[in-house]
Amino acid sequence: MVTNNRRDFLKAVGVLGAAAAVPASIERALALPAKRQSGTIKDVKHIVILMQENRSFDHYFGTMKGVRGFGDRHTVPLPGGRSVWEQSNGARVLPPFWLDTKKTNGMKVPGTPHSFSDAQAAWNQGSFGLWPKYKTDYSMGYYKREDIPFQFALAEAFTICDAYHCSIPTGTDPNRIVFWSGSSFDPAEWSQGRNCRDDKSEPNNLRCWIKGALPEPGYTYAGNALEWQTIPEVLEAAGVDWRIYQNPNDNWTGAMHGGLAFKGFRECKPGSGLYERGMREYSIERLEQDVKDGTLPAVSWVLPPMQWSEHPSASTPIEGAEYTARVLDALTANPDVWASTVFFQTFDENDGLFDHLPPAAPPSYNLDGTLAGKATFDLAGEYFDDHEDKYTSRDDNVTGKVRPWGLGSRVPMYVVSPWSKGGWVNSETFDHTSVGRFIEKRFGVTIPAISPWHRKMCGDLTSCFDFRLDADQSFPALPDAKGSVAVLAQHLKRPRIMPPRGAETLFQEQGLRRSRALPYVLHVDAALAGNSVTLRFVNEGSVGATFHVYDKNHLHRLPRRYAVEAGKSLDDQWMADTDGRFDLLVLGPNGFMRGFTGMAGAALPTLEARYDIKGNALRLALANPGETTASVALGDDLYGVNPPQTLALAPKGALKALWPVGRSQGWYDFTVKSGAMTIRLAGRVETGKHGVSDPLMSV
Repeated sequence: MVTNNRRDFLKAVGVLGAAAAVPASIERALALPAKRQSGTIKDVKHIVILMQENRSFDHYFGTMKGVRGFGDRHTVPLPGGRSVWEQSNGARVLPPFWLDTKKTNGMKVPGTPHSFSDAQAAWNQGSFGLWPKYKTDYSMGYYKREDIPFQFALAEAFTICDAYHCSIPTGTDPNRIVFWSGSSFDPAEWSQGRNCRDDKSEPNNLRCWIKGALPEPGYTYAGNALEWQTIPEVLEAAGVDWRIYQNPNDNWTGAMHGGLAFKGFRECKPGSGLYERGMREYSIERLEQDVKDGTLPAVSWVLPPMQWSEHPSASTPIEGAEYTARVLDALTANPDVWASTVFFQTFDENDGLFDHLPPAAPPSYNLDGTLAGKATFDLAGEYFDDHEDKYTSRDDNVTGKVRPWGLGSRVPMYVVSPWSKGGWVNSETFDHTSVGRFIEKRFGVTIPAISPWHRKMCGDLTSCFDFRLDADQSFPALPDAKGSVAVLAQHLKRPRIMPPRGAETLFQEQGLRRSRALPYVLHVDAALAGNSVTLRFVNEGSVGATFHVYDKNHLHRLPRRYAVEAGKSLDDQWMADTDGRFDLLVLGPNGFMRGFTGMAGAALPTLEARYDIKGNALRLALANPGETTASVALGDDLYGVNPPQTLALAPKGALKALWPVGRSQGWYDFTVKSGAMTIRLAGRVETGKHGVSDPLMSV
């Protein structure tokens, strides 16, 4: 942790620091103002989407200041007192390690396993612990700023999402199928409450890998065609112009194109809208020309050739940077077009590369068939039915054959537009369906395949923008990203990168980022009765949220997950140990944490903590069910701005207290103690106003 010193903290929160210089392609995008007419999303005339390959968020940005990276303080606990950073390869603990590209060939790190079976085993239904065992030691490698300066510059010039996840914990095809349609499993099945099997879903790479060439002799396909409607078909039916910019014979044998799994694309004929816009060759040169001519479609997908895809082993971050820079150069060549454009760049999945944040997902099933958690809505159809037991590792036996579809690990998402400038971080939970929902929001269409769970638990990316903003900013330039092939050739002459035998010290940059206001207003209340603890999950925000609960006294049990819709609540119960002890850790979005530790069976005070937005504080309501006066201590303020205080709570009495958060920029991390019970509370009070990232999030 950086410091607990009050003076140093107040100095830190008052200064965001100098912005990093940026490459020329990014500088041009920054310099162009937005075209504001209505001051709403309707001002967006063009959505351009580039999906790259196989990088996790921690792998790229675990060291970046102001994001949920290696300085995250509230993380998944592992048995034996280990932290989530202490993953095991089965023989020894292997924390994340630096891919030093100055001394090694780490720029071209080897690829790692990334199928449904190894992803399920590494995720471990939310327990983590054995990531490199299933993903190899290389899965723990990460880059720093000096290794991938273009990626850091792009994130710091515009907006980076640090809670954007791939949709399925598996490979390319399933996630690109979600990206192009809204789902990897048949909506006709989930709408009837049935969990899909592999004949109507895509757990592993299959259906997008084609043989042949276009136009002649044509593609031949693997697997039966999926039959639900893709996003291009939704746009086509609505009369919204769209196009896929690709070389159909240089798109990694079809793998880049999620539409190829579908009946609509497989059976479309020359002359049809689907074929002409989605199967023809439209090169990046054509993209450049369309922008110059002012004929860029309303929605465009850009498919990279394999060399430029950033896929480990096949491509590199510097080649991906050069390709991204070329797309940005194309989009900014016509200032009038760029002034009304949103560019999304993300990654289909994480390869096998480690990411520490537990992904939101429907509750997993315990081995006895009960759900490890609850939801405020019906979850039928949101699971994969591996009825023949073909898709899981033989030693992955913590749950049965029915498993949540996702979410998977975090992947980078850059939101680049005249309305997302300024070096923001957005920490709302998103996934690949979020891009589809942004399209829905802008063009008034409905993508029918997006499931109820995704609609309720994942955002639509609109919180990344301020369409009312008038201010534009510019940044100094760095050398552009061209010449990556020659640079890579020099990198590859260096010694081979090898995972270390000993642990390295984790690192995350000090400093803050501008942080978007989030729609979360979340609370967790605890009540004791006899030998049980009841937690109540309350969502007073405007979007759904997932709570993860880890029983730290029984980490061999599956963590429970709770999907709580906006404006709703639910509760669940835990039995304390035979000696009455309990230790429950609750994790939620953007550093939200509640810890409940103590002894059941005693008449301990109860606590409700709620936002006091006008007072810029947490409002604490305490009640004493006992027959004697209770002493309640508030303190252990990690931000060092609130002095400790002790309150006397009369028998059968109640009182209220405030915990101010104004001087800590809305962030809080403190404890409430009474007798044998300790409640720890951490997070950020959301007021509807933008703020800064957690000042204590660095190492």
